Amino acid sequence: MIYQGKAVTVKPLEDGIVELNFDLEGESVNKFDRGTVEELGAAAAALKADSSIKGMIVTSGKGVFIVGADITEFTDMFKMPEEEIAAWCLKSNEAFCAIEDLPFPTVTAINGLALGGGLEMCLATDFRVMSSKAQVGLPEVKLGLFPGFGGTVRMPRVIGVDNAVEWIAAGGQHKAIKALNDGVVDAVVEPDKLREAALALLQQCLDEKIDYKAKRQEKLEPLKLAPMENMMAFQSCTGMVMQQAGRNFPAPVAAVQAMQAHAGMNRDKALEVEAKGFAKIAKTSAASSLVGLFLNDQALKKTASKWEKQAKPIQQAAVLGAGIMGGGIAFQSASKGTPIIMKDIADKALDLGMSEATKLLAKRVSRGKMDAGTMGKVLSAIRPTLNYGDFENVGIVVEAVVENTKIKQSVLAEVEQKAKEGTILASNTSTISITKLAEALKNPENFVGMHFFNPVHMMPLVEVIRGEKSSDEAIATTVAYAKKMGKTPVVVNDCPGFLVNRVLFPYFGGFSMMLRDGADFQKIDKVMEKFGWPMGPAYLMDVVGIDTGVHAAEVMAEGFPERMKHDYKDASEVMFENDRYGQKNGVGYYKYETDKKGKPKKVVDQTTYELIKPHVGAPKDFEDQEVIDRLMIPMCLELVRCLEENIVSSVADADMSLIMGIGFPPFRGGALKYIDSIGVKNFVELCDKYSDLGAMYEPTAKLREMAANGESFYQ
Repeated sequence: MIYQGKAVTVKPLEDGIVELNFDLEGESVNKFDRGTVEELGAAAAALKADSSIKGMIVTSGKGVFIVGADITEFTDMFKMPEEEIAAWCLKSNEAFCAIEDLPFPTVTAINGLALGGGLEMCLATDFRVMSSKAQVGLPEVKLGLFPGFGGTVRMPRVIGVDNAVEWIAAGGQHKAIKALNDGVVDAVVEPDKLREAALALLQQCLDEKIDYKAKRQEKLEPLKLAPMENMMAFQSCTGMVMQQAGRNFPAPVAAVQAMQAHAGMNRDKALEVEAKGFAKIAKTSAASSLVGLFLNDQALKKTASKWEKQAKPIQQAAVLGAGIMGGGIAFQSASKGTPIIMKDIADKALDLGMSEATKLLAKRVSRGKMDAGTMGKVLSAIRPTLNYGDFENVGIVVEAVVENTKIKQSVLAEVEQKAKEGTILASNTSTISITKLAEALKNPENFVGMHFFNPVHMMPLVEVIRGEKSSDEAIATTVAYAKKMGKTPVVVNDCPGFLVNRVLFPYFGGFSMMLRDGADFQKIDKVMEKFGWPMGPAYLMDVVGIDTGVHAAEVMAEGFPERMKHDYKDASEVMFENDRYGQKNGVGYYKYETDKKGKPKKVVDQTTYELIKPHVGAPKDFEDQEVIDRLMIPMCLELVRCLEENIVSSVADADMSLIMGIGFPPFRGGALKYIDSIGVKNFVELCDKYSDLGAMYEPTAKLREMAANGESFYQ
């Protein structure tokens, strides 16, 4: 053995060939934590010192190659000053450069995922052979960062400026054929031929059939572009990237600017520019928020995995109520491998449900994500029926009928009698108490809430709601089923609106009060979209459905009268009374026309202003920041209350639910992260500034205590 560590080993093969293998002890995947980077440097030193070595292949002992840096180390590291972060980058790069500078040819065999630092390791070797099943990419921009282990330096020198900008600024994960066509790898072979192909390519270098030194030299020198060509290439790329990334995601543009800045430099000078740029972007609030999101997502997955261990296996599911929602649930279940019965009381509803599933599957086929044969199999896994005859093998039933307590209780009581003993019943309700619905059941322990967000196929979140009598097994089984459907389940406790809707309606309440006080709904929409929301509150209410919104607001007002009941005519109520339900019937706050692609396009409707005029104050132009404060404070405070009342069990669950359920701006990290970014003390002072607006703006006693103690949600 030439070198042996906990993550990296180097052993001789034969004829002067050695193998450097990544196999991180005690982990299911390889990643570049500090220890692995240090071991790579030590291994490189041992390799350089051994004059008998003629060539090296680099392999992985895991099912993946290397998934990237250890993100858990970033939180503390990014608290360091910029100079120290840059120094860490340069120190880490010494290991990669030492591999690149070895006095013999090197070939990497990419057997599985090689992402971020994993792909940067591959780029440090002379050649790369890839399994046809592997995927590679530089996804750092999705964390608000850009590559810091030499990726911005080596990638443009290997594949050219245009391709490098696409790979780095878009942050995609690419299949083998794309990597080969763009020149990121030199060969693609079937998995069982990978090692053999890497050794064969290395032998060609040793036989001098391939000039590996010339290939290596290109990575050590400035880009081969004339200064004017260089400027033109980067200028056109920068404009395009800026337009696509938007001003709230600075990393993609910063990556392109770093590449442009070091294009005329040799490798070592270029790495200094990359390190400084990486350190600067690491200190942005977007990087802090997006790294936090990644870690929160990992925490959610761990929690779901713990629940899965207690779950009953589900071989067959059922959905009660067809229509758009039922069809969406059926599509999601069947397309992820769980056959489902779709039950309704009318053929027309079943037709609508099957039509929805067919439409979603056809769209996948047209986009090349599914073939016609698979579509046929998925459709055959959805069984429409008007009776309960096939329910004896069903493990879970999702009720998705009309949002009415009595109707839901009646349907649930009926299916409980028809299904086998122990079948889990789950209600896809958005507002009705699970404990209340359970009153109609003989076995309330088998009953939970399973709240999907619309459209089902696009929204990642599913709230799994625990009623007072829901058993752990029922919760666990529903969590496992949601996960199997490709969703991210979050377990919450029962209360009006559960978690997401409970937190969303104070935001709408802030919007409603602003209209009452003379604000223009269009201006509010523009300000909140600029803040980062995918759509402003008036537009969002139109998309949700004003009839749905008004009904939910009544439930919330009944549940939390001190904060959510109002003593004035709300603009959404005016819309509802005038049969303006939003997109579903073509007119709400806005009017909706069909664009060339057949999608609804909003246009301003002056009638809205005429209808709400008798119920609002004199027109007033509010500052942008006041609009933001008056809408965000009630939402943030309600989430704080949910955390304090144990409606949601962790800060990670709370923030991720808003991001996945209602599109909270991801670069802000969630509502609790947003409070932290302002500072808890400053946030409480901001609440007090608006105290005359009522209880929605009143901080909790515990939040005031946190402010006094200098605490934060993300310690």
